[in-house]
Amino acid sequence: MHSPNTTTTSDTSHTMAPQTLCVSLVPIFNHLPVDELRSIVTKSKMRVFERGEFIHHAGDDSNQLFIIHQGKVKVYRLSEGGKEQLVRILEPGDFTGELALLCDSQHDSYAQTMEKSTICTIGRDDFHALLLRHPAISLHVMAELALRLGTSENQTAVIATTPVDERIGLYLVSLSEKSNSLSITLPMSRRHLASYLGTTPETISRRLTEFEEANWIAQSGQRKIDILDLDALLLL
Repeated sequence: MHSPNTTTTSDTSHTMAPQTLCVSLVPIFNHLPVDELRSIVTKSKMRVFERGEFIHHAGDDSNQLFIIHQGKVKVYRLSEGGKEQLVRILEPGDFTGELALLCDSQHDSYAQTMEKSTICTIGRDDFHALLLRHPAISLHVMAELALRLGTSENQTAVIATTPVDERIGLYLVSLSEKSNSLSITLPMSRRHLASYLGTTPETISRRLTEFEEANWIAQSGQRKIDILDLDALLLL
């Protein structure tokens, strides 16, 4: 979850309306003063989606930014054979539809809620007006797009060139580094993890069991994992 990085925003967050809090979570906005965040709210809309509802489909016109306020959303593409390829999972503070802010386009992916979620939206015209008042936002948008492009290219390269054991091991290591802990929680089901890593749920379960038998990890339930030998995972 992205946290506001300005004292002004965090100190007054308890007085904000839900939509203001929604906007203040987003990295491209959270550097703005509170009064400006509140002005953005007047241009935003908030909607509750039930689990399994689509925020957008591939081919839909892309003309607004979607901000996750509460809940969890998966963004995925479908192969020609209809196989789901997970692109990313969005949590509070994350957003999608950013390309709509820059040009007329259509979505090339699907965004579907994984649980009941509250989503804020900002239209392209309103966002462009905001850029005129705060040009620095453009730099934050470009930084986010560069980060996502790099992550996407890396994911594609890993799936294409790396054995599945190594993919799983590196993913566990990345979670450990992100949380700065050897006790990690998978942020998605094994089915979605398999889609993200380009394999099958059965392979994920089988490899994790093998890692456990080798005393590299210890599993607790479907999501909790303690890494016992980080070097072994790195050397896969």
